[in-house]
Amino acid sequence: MIKDITIGQYVPGDSFIHKLDPRTKILISVLFIASLFIINKFVGYILIVAFIAAAIINSKISPSFYFKGLRPVITLIVITALLNVFMIKGTSDTLIWGWKFLNIYEEGIQVAVFMTLRLIFLIIGTSILTLTTSPIELTDALERLLKPLKVVGISSHEIAMMMTIALRFIPTLIDETDKIMKAQKARGADFDGGNIFSKAKSLIPLLVPLFISSFRRADELANAMEARCYRGGNGRTRMKQLKYESRDAVAFFIIAVLIAFSFYVRFKF
Repeated sequence: MIKDITIGQYVPGDSFIHKLDPRTKILISVLFIASLFIINKFVGYILIVAFIAAAIINSKISPSFYFKGLRPVITLIVITALLNVFMIKGTSDTLIWGWKFLNIYEEGIQVAVFMTLRLIFLIIGTSILTLTTSPIELTDALERLLKPLKVVGISSHEIAMMMTIALRFIPTLIDETDKIMKAQKARGADFDGGNIFSKAKSLIPLLVPLFISSFRRADELANAMEARCYRGGNGRTRMKQLKYESRDAVAFFIIAVLIAFSFYVRFKF
């Protein structure tokens, strides 16, 4: 399960999506998420599926790698679906099953399926951004996009750096967690057996060394940055300059079509 987490991982490549300006990919991801919340009918997800399928094919990354990232959040998706099934109230004509205070209505099932699809599309769509964009590119793009915040005295470079370091540490902490779990299992620790309370108690031998390792890595990173005379974004140069190209215009046109279709489905369909 630990190895299935793909958040923060980057897969190098030379696909159309890899070559897009990172600012373009961030803005498209934001607009894609917005389209998911604009659409309120199942028919609207037809173009969403087509958009995600085209992006996965163009990224030249195995589709199984994207769907593997869904495994760690399956429990969250199932809980969300069940809450919608039992919490959404319909009319007596749409009651499908009832027992005491538990009732399942047709509207509840529709909302549950709709929210499940939305969560799946949200996870896969955002995974495309991190899998096709290196941490350095993400840092530069976020810094450039957040540059207007300097007007109110907020450093865009520091915010971008913190977000990227946090994202970059996810795969590192996942590997560290996996190593600690194997070491603890070799010493007789049981992370799978027992009830929920015993499972929570068994996590203590895992969390303590993980926190210690995290602080140690953070301290090593701070020392490494100081040794390289890191003083923030002032005077910093970049090996690769960001610039928009014709393929970015094509990508913006595609997402504009998706947004227009989303509004059409919501207000006109």
